[in-house]
Amino acid sequence: MGSLAALSAAIEARDPYARGHSSRVTVFAQAMARRLRLDKERLAVLRLGALLHDVGKLVVPSGVLLKCGPLTEEELRLMRRHPAAGARMLRTLGAPETILPLVLHHHERWDGDGYPTGRCGDDIPLEARVLCIADSFDAMTSTRPYRASWTPDKALEELERCAGTQFDPELVGAFASAWSEAGLGVLVWQEAEAS
Repeated sequence: MGSLAALSAAIEARDPYARGHSSRVTVFAQAMARRLRLDKERLAVLRLGALLHDVGKLVVPSGVLLKCGPLTEEELRLMRRHPAAGARMLRTLGAPETILPLVLHHHERWDGDGYPTGRCGDDIPLEARVLCIADSFDAMTSTRPYRASWTPDKALEELERCAGTQFDPELVGAFASAWSEAGLGVLVWQEAEAS
């Protein structure tokens, strides 16, 4: 597990905009998973998959990863390789097989327009669909080289707008409920920032 944790740290060290991203995604995904009543084993798989979901970005050239403007078609193609690269890297390092589908499919879309395989709906593993929402929410609410962060309310509106196309609509509801429930949003954010 030490080499797996080192991979997560390596991507954050390489990309200053990713600092804390995997930790926040993990906390957001676990909050959703508890709302969905996933068992302890699935929670553990989700936690590890969330921590390592972006390790494939280690093979993306820095000029692409940190680019401030829009990506060209070729740069997009390179960026879209990171889920498959991450799954291969983790398999080579002996990571648990159960996390590989989460890493591979966290950019798939409910409508089948995602990558790398174009899976849609329930053909996307549940934990990867959870991870997609948690990852997207954190990306929207974090500063990126190409744009300022959005408020959580604006990001929630975007999740709801994209429910049924980009995101599993049932899981968007679970995320929104988990976020707003008894100030969970603030608690989740603080816990993630402390990680």
